[in-house]
Amino acid sequence: MSTQQRARRPRDLRLDFFRGLAMFIIFIAHMPHNPWKQWIPAAFGPSDATELFVFCSGMASALAFGALFRDRSFLLGTARTAYRVWQVYWAHVCLFIVTLTVLALFDQWHGDDFYTTRLYTRPIFEATGQHLVAFMTLQYVPNYFDILPMYMVILMMMPVVVALGLRSRWAAFAFMGGVWLLAQFDVLHFSAEVREGVEREWFFNPFGWELIFFVGFSFVMGWLKPPPRSWWLVAASVVVLGLGVLTASRFGWDNVAWVIPFRHANSWLFWKTDLGIFRIVHFLALCYIAWFIVGESGRRLAMDGLPGRAVDVIRKVGQQSLAVFVSGMVLSQIMGAALDLSAERGPAALAMANISGCIVLIGIAYLVGWFKSEPWRREAGAPAKRVAEPRPVEARVGEVKEAAVSAAGAKARVPV
Repeated sequence: MSTQQRARRPRDLRLDFFRGLAMFIIFIAHMPHNPWKQWIPAAFGPSDATELFVFCSGMASALAFGALFRDRSFLLGTARTAYRVWQVYWAHVCLFIVTLTVLALFDQWHGDDFYTTRLYTRPIFEATGQHLVAFMTLQYVPNYFDILPMYMVILMMMPVVVALGLRSRWAAFAFMGGVWLLAQFDVLHFSAEVREGVEREWFFNPFGWELIFFVGFSFVMGWLKPPPRSWWLVAASVVVLGLGVLTASRFGWDNVAWVIPFRHANSWLFWKTDLGIFRIVHFLALCYIAWFIVGESGRRLAMDGLPGRAVDVIRKVGQQSLAVFVSGMVLSQIMGAALDLSAERGPAALAMANISGCIVLIGIAYLVGWFKSEPWRREAGAPAKRVAEPRPVEARVGEVKEAAVSAAGAKARVPV
């Protein structure tokens, strides 16, 4: 790509880039018995790609729905959100059915129930009617299939948060914090089981995880301002990341004698199901370091040559995150089974499974993007219509704020 072409493209590359990175990490993390998981962010601290995915989803939701709530009407914004929930619901159903079919096929080849047992899906084979109804009503949520249900519930909370935030951002913050606090005391949660005598809640409690989603949402809506670019904050973030390595990494807590009793006494700080507070602090510190490194509006990501093309590919994956996520969850099980069939899980076989899987996800992202461009609508012989690149985040945030100022009038102006 020429320098002139680089100059014309949007400066802000961060959201799609980091969503794309999250998709690759999630794929690697979900491949069964994959040693490459020892080198993903979750191996170096309490937070992982799930926080990144949920945080970026909050930002993307604000960009997609924020101006609609403010500029058009609250009813239209709510309807658009409901439509997104509908899409995610059917993506969840398809993911489950396809993955279950793949696992059943592998079991037939294997001659037992190894794969369905490994993914904890045996209950639906043993009591199909009961669990099928429970699955479709989100009462039965196997651990591997719990991210999309969490996302649906958080999306359903979004109109409430927007309604409060349009009146007072502090009311929205109080609601977010209050719901998160109730989740920490196990007041708000959903059961994931319908079998008698078996107690298990959703692995990702949406009433805890909503906080990280709405933090990202609030930054784009203008309710929260980005922190200043300060070396003191960089130093503080590095300290937090160091504490994460000590207390929650594969190098740290279970290898350091005096950390073990601290972890046992303060496990609530590290809860993944309810999103413990140290996971949030650790993720925000990691975000600040990444935000500082890529520069204002992600300008350091706008590179020439091979690095620039790599950034473009990762961004393309981030732009099609739902399709890539669903495909990656199925593909990780396929690659795990392929490794089971190999003579040994040596470096070459692992590299082949992980790298080829990532290449397939890239191909899916480009294919879905091509379908979304609707090339069949072009007249025969007409040149392909260029799809406009997403505008910078700052520009879209500015539009959201301008819409808020126009709607509120002179008496309730939103500072920009």
